[in-house]
Amino acid sequence: MLLLAAALLPAQERRPLIAIGGILHESNSFSTVKTRYEDFQRLYGDRKEQALADWADNNDEVAGYIEGGRRLGLDLYPTLVAIAVPSGPVTNDALDRLTGELIQRLRLAPKLDGLLLALHGAMVNESHPHGDAEIVRRVREAVGPDLPIVVTHDFHANVSPEIVERSTALITYKTCPHLDQKERGRKAAEVMAGIVRGGVKPTQAIVKPGMLYNIRFQNTNIEPLAPITEESRRLEKEPGVLAVSVSGGYQYADVPAMGASVIAVTDNQPEKAREIAQRLSDMLWATRDKLKLDVPDAATAVKQAMASDKFPVVLVEMGDNIGGGSAGDATFLLGELVRQKAQGWVAAIADPEAVKLAARAGVGGTFDAPVGGKTDKLHGDPVRIRGRVRALTDGRFMETEIRHGGQRYYDQGLTAVIEAEGSTRDLQNLVMLTTGRMVPFSIHQLVSCGIYPERQKVLVVKAAIAFRAAYEPVAARIIEVDTGGVTAINPTRFTYKRVSAELFGMRP
Repeated sequence: MLLLAAALLPAQERRPLIAIGGILHESNSFSTVKTRYEDFQRLYGDRKEQALADWADNNDEVAGYIEGGRRLGLDLYPTLVAIAVPSGPVTNDALDRLTGELIQRLRLAPKLDGLLLALHGAMVNESHPHGDAEIVRRVREAVGPDLPIVVTHDFHANVSPEIVERSTALITYKTCPHLDQKERGRKAAEVMAGIVRGGVKPTQAIVKPGMLYNIRFQNTNIEPLAPITEESRRLEKEPGVLAVSVSGGYQYADVPAMGASVIAVTDNQPEKAREIAQRLSDMLWATRDKLKLDVPDAATAVKQAMASDKFPVVLVEMGDNIGGGSAGDATFLLGELVRQKAQGWVAAIADPEAVKLAARAGVGGTFDAPVGGKTDKLHGDPVRIRGRVRALTDGRFMETEIRHGGQRYYDQGLTAVIEAEGSTRDLQNLVMLTTGRMVPFSIHQLVSCGIYPERQKVLVVKAAIAFRAAYEPVAARIIEVDTGGVTAINPTRFTYKRVSAELFGMRP
């Protein structure tokens, strides 16, 4: 219907001018590594058409804004998109500078009719526990109360009532692994077009079921979340319903709004929005008996993998989930693989010091050095690795499929592959040493370094759910592992200061 309306517009009519911006970060309150301004990759919209073309060459929500906006006849105005790899809380300097840049660009724009704003939803700032809400507060103060602001969030957002109140509409991804980011960006553009063209008046409601929905159970493709996800899709087809979002939340952000949320957006039907949000919140609450943690430790998981009759087995080091803000240098699984003399395994470790040693030795050179465990004392001790340098690469690779995060181009910095002791010609033990932390969203991280995952017996990934889109097609078996680290799945490993101990799931 909106498409038809756009197509019938007179050629001379001014197209609504919609700004596009974003500041995205998933912040782990328990990480000792602060996220600085310099850690953000910043994309500026100074050259409008070139920026739109570059930003559209992706599978994320910003690309969805652009695709949907163009299809609906909106005039798009790129401002600033800034994103950093998940890590510790964002510094005040970074929040102030990035938000200041975004607001300055909005003020310099021609008369705007709306703003499409990409925020992660789990940003923690040194002074503002809910960093995303603070960004929207400052933006709203700058642009005034009437400009429509449609916000998109990650599925792991900790959504607060404040951000719902200050935004015109808030939409989250539906899926985890996140394969629908572009689709939800298109949905945001559709809602915006309805506002500026069709007289749509969004009314939204948020209901929080009062539960920590453990990341262990946040796979929306299976029970217990799959039926709830499907119901949210069905509800979006009802007349007058603009968007329905279920957020699993992010348990590593020590903020008052931590936990699951449901946000419903309707066209001037506040009671219906409230009813929908309450219904899905009740569905979330009804799954609580299915959220029991039963995950092996590192020693047990390695034994299980070695005893498997089908390969490769993927071992998921959940306590060192890079996508959740962890260090990427935990050694719990690496140490067990070495100790138990396993064969045919691959493990990636972020360790720039070790990369330099490997580069100095050169391809074919001898490597003998402690690896990993260097960020802090939470992620295990360094493990001594002896072997030879098998490969050195620049760490860049490309993902052509739609994968978690929607990213297409990756860069983990100078990378070394070490063939460790115990390897044979058929069963090689490989340590991938990376300069930067790299989320395992793409299996091309391995392939680009000459590692063929289907030929290995064990693949170690530092993740929780996000890796599945890339690794499930090759995995014979997946074993989730309860390891230490700042993304440990057992919340009793952490001391929360802002989250109520009475929240369901805090004592699994």
